[in-house]
Amino acid sequence: MNIIVTGSISYDYLMRFPGRFVEHILPDQLHRISLSFLVDDMRRQWGGCAANIAYNLALLGERPYLMGTVGQDFSEYRQWLEAHGVDTTLTREEPDLFTASFFANTDLDGNQICSFYTGAMARARELSFHTLNLHPVDLVVISPNDPQAMIRYAAECQELGIPYLYDPSQQIIRLSGEELRAGLFGCDLLVVNGYEFEMLRQKTGLSTEEIHAAPARACVVTYGADGSHIWADGRLYEIPAVPPRHVADPTGVGDAYRAGLIKGLALGLPWDLAGRMGSLAATYALENPGGQGHFYTPADFVRRFRDHFDDGGSLDGLLAE
Repeated sequence: MNIIVTGSISYDYLMRFPGRFVEHILPDQLHRISLSFLVDDMRRQWGGCAANIAYNLALLGERPYLMGTVGQDFSEYRQWLEAHGVDTTLTREEPDLFTASFFANTDLDGNQICSFYTGAMARARELSFHTLNLHPVDLVVISPNDPQAMIRYAAECQELGIPYLYDPSQQIIRLSGEELRAGLFGCDLLVVNGYEFEMLRQKTGLSTEEIHAAPARACVVTYGADGSHIWADGRLYEIPAVPPRHVADPTGVGDAYRAGLIKGLALGLPWDLAGRMGSLAATYALENPGGQGHFYTPADFVRRFRDHFDDGGSLDGLLAE
């Protein structure tokens, strides 16, 4: 399956606060908030939504194309991705800039306060699907990226008839209601978390039912430990979460879910099984720091899947890859 994953490619700076953010936020002072959190540790890791999704797809036997713009400091990161099965030929290096950076501070409850430095990602808007020599393209993932790039990619996919998964998530804040509606009503799949769904509903002015019905194939909303919901084929599929063996870091969990879901669809699985693949992929990420701190083989994945769910042999196709 030819999958092109677009979106952020970054270095993640992950910090942990040994307390709870909510205990230090004064509701009556939100109009002039000023907070500083002393953290115990910090790690720099490979990250970015697109790179995380591509990495997880590669673990599941795909060789996705990663499309984006990176900086002069990307060489080692490129080698890492290629070594793990990600095709970076569509990833363009900007020699006068540095790769984007994500700064995340996580508290004891798993809540995060994050900032993102654009860096080379700002030039992702210069890339175009009209100039690609890759046919056919089975699916494009439009994940958080330079806002103008996201707008352009959605419009071009619609023009070229390329199905795409729309994942505006962190960039819902930066996109207008009109821009979000344009991306939403042309997509094949919508995947957001519960909080992002409410933001999307408020910014677009659409009802819950209208958003559920907008994608051509399915609307997917994730709820962390409460699992996920998939609205497809005129019905709701309630997908349970896979309990983690331990919790390390929530960064990249949603990206892993998207990869598992996509792989399930690539295998031709029904929605309930594809969603459960997303749940297990997400749990692997939750158990390790960062969006690419985990590793498993397809055989590992299938064995653990069958510890929790009955696939009736449907995942045998994953073992054959």
